Amino acid sequence: MRWFEGSIPAAIAAAKERRCVFVVVITGSDDQSAQLMSSWETDSVCEAAQNCCVAIRVDAESETCVQFSQIYPVVCIPSSFFIGENGVPLEVIAGSVTEDELQRRILRVTQVNTNTLEDGASGHVTPGEDEALDTKVERITKKLEERREQKKKAEEENELKKEVERRKTGKEMLDFKRQQEEEKTKRLLEERNREKAEERAARERVKQQIALDRADRAARHAQSQLEAETSRIAALQARAAEQELRRDAAQREKSAFARIQFRLPDGSSFTNQFLSETRLLEARQFAAQEVGNRYGQFSLATMYPRREFTAEDLQKSLLELELTPSASIVLLPQSRSAVVRSSASGGIWAALGSLLYPLLSVWRFISGFLFTSAPHAGYCVDAVRKRVLEKKPEDFKKDGKIYRLRTQEDNEDDNNTWNGNSTQQM
Repeated sequence: MRWFEGSIPAAIAAAKERRCVFVVVITGSDDQSAQLMSSWETDSVCEAAQNCCVAIRVDAESETCVQFSQIYPVVCIPSSFFIGENGVPLEVIAGSVTEDELQRRILRVTQVNTNTLEDGASGHVTPGEDEALDTKVERITKKLEERREQKKKAEEENELKKEVERRKTGKEMLDFKRQQEEEKTKRLLEERNREKAEERAARERVKQQIALDRADRAARHAQSQLEAETSRIAALQARAAEQELRRDAAQREKSAFARIQFRLPDGSSFTNQFLSETRLLEARQFAAQEVGNRYGQFSLATMYPRREFTAEDLQKSLLELELTPSASIVLLPQSRSAVVRSSASGGIWAALGSLLYPLLSVWRFISGFLFTSAPHAGYCVDAVRKRVLEKKPEDFKKDGKIYRLRTQEDNEDDNNTWNGNSTQQM
């Protein structure tokens, strides 16, 4: 099909010039429009409409269709309008038709248009009708121009509105983006502050936990130290109690016996062991048996502390007199002459020993040198010295490796080292 390429007014002018039927085909994008166009594109339809029709194709979505529908109402799409020379629709095909139906209608419209033209040539058509058609076309053209201007103004206004709207939208977008950035920054700041707060809280919890652990360890350590100290004290107490028990047992064992040293006026002494329940009288009887009548009547006393036992004390036990487990008792003669006599005899023997000891020593040294071999000389001298000292040990006093004669002051000094409970020389 050969379609007219110009506008509708140009197509109308061409149809009037050729005295043909003006055909407007309005199509859309549906299947019926496609079927209608396929019917118009067939060879038989093209041949039938070639010399009797000026056909133009209009899209249903275009502005031309809108303008055309203001003059000729478009009821449905697709539609085919056959318009005569005077602007009156000769045939309107609504929807899609077949090729034969379309060809038949084209022939009928062509016949109707031919009859109309013949009637106009015989005088039935007045010049006013042609003028009315031209006026109508001119009015339509003017109206189309006005609508085009209105459309242009509307488009400009729309463009202006769109620009204003675009700028407004852009400003709103910028404000929205700025608000979003601010909210994001605020949210990040809050998140950071929250993380810092959580970190501080976690750090505080860790510190508190560390403090609790330290306190727990300190408490456990203190508890362990307390338990160790308690156990140590208990062990010490048990050990002390055991030692006390052992000491008490030993004390009781020792207290069961009393070791008494009797010191005589001449400085000699003897010792004996008694039961702790033994009376002091029995101990005095033992001492009397040992010394005989050498000192006559004597009494008993302790030097430290100074105490002389009376007749009442003789009836008491050694335990009651606190003479256990050991003690030193001095025999005190009742008559002073015996003591003086003993001391005088002791002094004479000491003087004789002092005079004879050097001579005896020289004689033994010479005899040992003459009658014995040299290796045994020192041994003989030592033996002689030992025998002399064993014979009279009370007449000499040893200071280191030096022996000297004993005096009365030495005896008093030796006696001063003894007390009533001393056990130094037992």
